[in-house]
Parts: sequence; C-alpha cells; structure tokens
Amino acid sequence: MSLISMLARMEAVESGRAQPLATVRHRRLSERPLVLVPLTTAGEAGAPLGALVGTDPEEPRLLVVAQPRDRDLRFAFLADLAEEVLPYVDSFTDVVEAAERNEVDPESGKKVKVEVELCADAPQLIVPSRAGIEYVRLLGRSTRFRRTAEQDPETPFPAPPRVPLLGRWLTHFGERARVPGSSLLLAATDLLNRHWATGQSSLEDQHLGALLAWIDPPEGQPGAEAALRAEVGRDAQGQLLCPPAGPATDPAFDNRLLAPAIERYDRARQALGAAEDGEAADRGLGELHAAERELRRLVASQLKPTWDAVWRAVGLLRELPEGSRVEDRWTRDRWSFTGHRDRVTAGEPPQPRRDDAVTAASKLAAREQAQGQLEAQEALDDPLVLAGRRLAGEAFTAEVVEVTMAWTESKRPAPRPLLAVRTDDRPHLGEKTRVFRSLDGKPQAAEFVRHEEDGSLVLRVLDRMGRSKEPAEGSVPEKGERISWTLFEHEQRVGPKLPDPEETPWTHGGPPRTDAVELPDAVTPEDVL
Repeated sequence: MSLISMLARMEAVESGRAQPLATVRHRRLSERPLVLVPLTTAGEAGAPLGALVGTDPEEPRLLVVAQPRDRDLRFAFLADLAEEVLPYVDSFTDVVEAAERNEVDPESGKKVKVEVELCADAPQLIVPSRAGIEYVRLLGRSTRFRRTAEQDPETPFPAPPRVPLLGRWLTHFGERARVPGSSLLLAATDLLNRHWATGQSSLEDQHLGALLAWIDPPEGQPGAEAALRAEVGRDAQGQLLCPPAGPATDPAFDNRLLAPAIERYDRARQALGAAEDGEAADRGLGELHAAERELRRLVASQLKPTWDAVWRAVGLLRELPEGSRVEDRWTRDRWSFTGHRDRVTAGEPPQPRRDDAVTAASKLAAREQAQGQLEAQEALDDPLVLAGRRLAGEAFTAEVVEVTMAWTESKRPAPRPLLAVRTDDRPHLGEKTRVFRSLDGKPQAAEFVRHEEDGSLVLRVLDRMGRSKEPAEGSVPEKGERISWTLFEHEQRVGPKLPDPEETPWTHGGPPRTDAVELPDAVTPEDVL
C-alpha cells in the first residue's frame, strides 16, 4: 500500500466517508456493458443456483436452477445464459475498421505493415466482485470442452448446442481479466477500490454493499455505521438486508429458506412422476409450478440488491472523466477480442486446460509488461496518482530556472541542453540517472548531472529534439515552465524473444504434443439426480 493510499484511508476513518484515490477513471466503461450477477449453491462452487444478467438495469433476465444437482437443469441454465451472452458478443463482431499491424514476411523475415480488420468496439462483462471473475473463469473451463449431440451423437449427457461456444468466450474473458489494465471483464468492487479508499480492511472492501456504504453513505450516517449495517444487518426473519451474492449465499438463507423450498420442489417432481391418472398429474403439475415460482422468488430476493448495487457503482464511476490513456488500453482489448473472434470463426479448437511452456512464459511476460505500462500511464493521467509516486521518490515536479544550450563533441554536434530546475520533492537521483517527461504524448529523456549549491538540480536533455543542430521548436523546456519528471519509463521495454513452441527445450517439457485431445470432464455421481 502506498503512503498516499494509507493517508486516504486514515482520512476516511476520520471523516466517515471514502476518500478519492484518483481524479480520473482509469478503466473503460462501455456504453452498453453486460452485467452478470451469479449465485452458486453452498459446498459446490461449480453448481449454479441462479443469475441475473442483462444490459438494461431495469429489465434483467432471471435464470434459476431449481435443483442444482440435476445435470439437465444445469445445462438448461447454461443454454439460457448462452442466449444472453452470445448475441451480446456477436453484436460487436461485424462492425470493423481498417487497422495496420506488423507481421513478419515469411520470405524476407522482415517486419512489414499489413492492413487487417479490427473490431470497432468490444463487449464488456461486469460482475459484482473478484469472486465473480473466478466464477466466470470456472464456467468457461467446465463448458468449453463439452460435446454436443451434433459433434458426437454417442456422447453421454450432450450439452446444448451453443454451450461450448459460451465456454470459449467466458474463458477468453477470464484470461483477459488477468491482464493489468484490461476492461473486458471487470469486478465492480475492484473498480471502486481503484478510485476510492475506505476506512475498512481490503477484505471488507470485497463486499460491494459495504464498499458503496463508504463511498455514498445515506444522509447523516457515517460510512462505518452504514457499512456495518450492509454487512451484518438482518430483517425480522433473520435474513441479510444486503445479501452478498458474490456468488456464495448466506447460510441463514440456505438453511431456513432455500433448503425447504428445494425439498418442496423435489417432492412435487416425485409426485408428478408417480401420478397414475390425469387428476393427480394436474395436481402434481400445479404443485411443481408453485414450487418453481417460490424458488425463483427466493433467488431473485438474493440477486436483486446486488444487481442494483452493481449499476449504482457503474453510475458513480461514470461521473469521473476517463483518463486520456484509457483508450490505448481499450484498443489492446479490441485487438484481443478480434483475435479470438478470428480463432472461433476459423474453427480452431478450444483453449487448452494448461498452456505449454512457451505460451505460459509469453503470457507472463505480456502481463508484467502491461502492469508496468498501467502504473506509468495512471501516473501520467492522474496528478493524484503521480503524487503517490512523488512521495515515494519515483517522480518530481520542478520549475525550470535556467536553460543553457550545449552540444555533443562530434562531427555532427547534436543538441544537449542543460536545465537547472528547482523542486520541493526528494527524488532518488544518482549519477546519470535517467528521468522522463511527456512531450506530445511521447517520453523525452534527460539525465541527472549534479546538484547545485543553491539546491537546484541540473538535467541534460537527451532526445526528441530533431536531427538538426538547433533543437526543434518546443522540444526544449523554457525558463519558468513547470514540468513533471518521472524516474520510471513511460513505455515498457519488450523482453527477450521466446522460442517457437516447437523448439521448447526438454528442460521445459519439450515441444507440445499434437496428438493430445482435450476430453470433457468425467461424469460423477453428483451430476445425476
């Protein structure tokens, strides 16, 4: 935790209200996000109980699994979820724009620019908390290898037609959520925690109701009191006033309401199956419908408060202006979405359960690079974030007090002006330490030369001044100008080139096998009622 975050938390405790950690929004918020609020049964994370899903805050679609142990009902739930998610995803696949991308020419081996299609926008999935992201990833893993009756007529318990495709897209969303700065799959709690600091622990910050109670408490009520009520407040029946739905359920709800309702549903199904005449069948069917309605009502009562809280969080975040470099990260999300669309269209197999050594190393390097780039871009976009880096000695804001022109001693002298700057910050500068400033959106480097007796610092500008002897106009700071310098680079360097997967050394498992086929998960006794 940075010093400025710690100070903000202390101020939140003192004031009773969450304090801002940012002045701009550092994540993209789509004009039409798809919100998913899942709910699972206790004791089995992969058994869905229900979900609210949709793009309209006033008209969500309620999906309920009346008996989570019934494989057919679970598959019906996944088929209904696919009906909501896949058309939403498909609505972004056909609207494209022309873009250029560097590719290696197979004949010359050189990089050349080629014109390709890039989706003009990309879908965005928002879940209540970080546990919701893990649930999306789990759903993707458990469904993308399923076989349909069309693919394999002899497969036991075939999945509905579009469920495997749903799994592939959910897996892509889940993988993309691991890339720092990505906005394809977001958790509402992570979004709020990035932009506000509360007076509670990081663990408590994963409770969406408590988090919103600190950020936007009721009139005249301190955040701590409102958060406590959101966490533990119960009604006359002993049920939580703010159900977690993240995606676990409350034990009091499971024991007192849900378990008896599922038992009534099971009895109604058994009675309907044992009916020997039309009158008994009609009576059993009525009891079954009544039990289903009661289950839907109970599940909706647990999901609706969280659904409203997610949209409330989205509304609070929309009030913040978007950071200038958020669009750059969203463009990378669009490239990722377009690439997966092309793989699905080309009929490539689902993502493997486990990456080979080269792919895993490549993903790790890309995420490390994205993390460094995200931290740099957030500091450049937001003076409040930059203040934290200044307190840590990783940046400083200085006023230019003198500019002295100088050149290199070479056949073609290049400008190397010296800047005398004065700052109240305490950057960690050593001999020839490089510092950077943003010039027309690009980093300009300088190096630290010395400390002057009057307390000023002398910097030597190194680049982005043109090719002539005289520096280009505007490329050298002027006297009196106030500039923010960073000790960290604005653009992350690309790591060493990795070998092709076919050249994986034996120390890392050797080349990946091409004859290995991903099989669906084995059938267990719990899958059948």
